[in-house]
Amino acid sequence: MKKFLVLCMGLCVAFAFTSCKSSESAYKKAYEKAKAQELTEAAATQETTQAVEAAPVQQTVSAADATYRSEKVSLVSGSDLKAYSIVCGSFGVKANAENLKEYLDNEGYDARIAYNSDRNMYRVICDSYDDRSAAAQFKESFKAKYPSRQDFQGAWLLYNK
Repeated sequence: MKKFLVLCMGLCVAFAFTSCKSSESAYKKAYEKAKAQELTEAAATQETTQAVEAAPVQQTVSAADATYRSEKVSLVSGSDLKAYSIVCGSFGVKANAENLKEYLDNEGYDARIAYNSDRNMYRVICDSYDDRSAAAQFKESFKAKYPSRQDFQGAWLLYNK
């Protein structure tokens, strides 16, 4: 009877260890799925970048074609703002805006950071003009200079109220 009891206990212990799989495999599957999705997105971005590089760039923009967004902003860092500014980045975290400003300063721009209190956003401005058409032309040349940077391709004009 003792042999039978020991055998049953042994089988129960063996069954307990083999039936409970480690949750590590679930984490590994989730990691592999996320990694595959990241690679797919990277490939799609690369295809988009190649398409952007192949497209001809229009250098001349008339003042009538230049659309802009009107916001009330206050200068956080950098030199003064003129009526029309080229925004190349918007962030909810000031440190992120400062990192982009530092990058643009290293590229030779006089970057500025402006704060929109209504939207709680920090706007990174790469240049500022009094004339809307001059600002629009600079925006297009800035986008043409960085065709592989998707964040810079979304640059837009800001009219400071």
